[in-house]
Amino acid sequence: MFELSQLRCFVAVAEELHFGRAATRLNMTQPPLSRQIQLLEHSLDARLLERSSRVVRLTPAGRAFLPEARRILRLADSAASWTRRVWRGEAGTLRLGFTAASGYSRMPALLDLLRRRMAGIDVVLREMVTHAQLEGLDSGILDVGLLRALPPGSRHASLPLAPEALVVALHRDDPLSLRDDLRLADLEGCNLIGYSPDASKYFFEVTSGLLDREGLRPTIVQQVGQIHTMLALVAAGFGAALVPESATCLRMEAIAFRPLATEPAKPVELMMVWRPGNENPALAAFIDTYRAEAEGGEASARTPRQTGLLPPGPGEGG
Repeated sequence: MFELSQLRCFVAVAEELHFGRAATRLNMTQPPLSRQIQLLEHSLDARLLERSSRVVRLTPAGRAFLPEARRILRLADSAASWTRRVWRGEAGTLRLGFTAASGYSRMPALLDLLRRRMAGIDVVLREMVTHAQLEGLDSGILDVGLLRALPPGSRHASLPLAPEALVVALHRDDPLSLRDDLRLADLEGCNLIGYSPDASKYFFEVTSGLLDREGLRPTIVQQVGQIHTMLALVAAGFGAALVPESATCLRMEAIAFRPLATEPAKPVELMMVWRPGNENPALAAFIDTYRAEAEGGEASARTPRQTGLLPPGPGEGG
């Protein structure tokens, strides 16, 4: 079977119709060039070129073979280029898991980062709860996940993303909606829609911990696992709810969101998690790109806080 080097020699001679110019173009001498053409013709069992002391021309077989040779070389070059890009993490696929709540907040900033800095990467998105993401990372279904907390003893690698505050979601007719800001003590005696300890363990623990430290016992009228369900109940007048600030983007006419003073001020955490040993080059490139962006790398057109990857700094607003 012929070799790619032989095809390149043939295409050069066929396009130049001159062995001397073709040899110069290929940065080689004429004798080895002629030898490569002879080997190619022997492999094909066909004469490709007619040669004389003054003229080189293509035979009918040579004219038929030239576009095929060009096509094979283009495919070979494309395959080599694609392979190099995948190896460098410039092309390929990144499988990204996320919780529903993270889809409101940090994930848009990360997708924007991928679009701007890693345009050759195809992103496959999977909405999954935390434990399902951890299983997906271990089984290889996911490359990286956005989740709230790692279980004790977890061997997964992680990077913290920007924390966020909690706000109070109130029905617009609730008297508390007339306040500019609220404290947890203002919720004493209120009907509160809480988080399920099973389906939304992280938010259940965060909100319960804040209320317990204040010694508050609001009436929990419903416990649900998804924030959009919680907001639907608020809109229906069942009670108030503590939701991450990013949930304010889910605007409903019947709901008013009010800032909530807590300690710490931004108790809701989010982390990027992956399995050490994952060999997907796109994952390594993504982590490196995120770190460079978050550290304010020169390649970034905007500051890391403008991208939403880091929390606002002093004087930059909330």
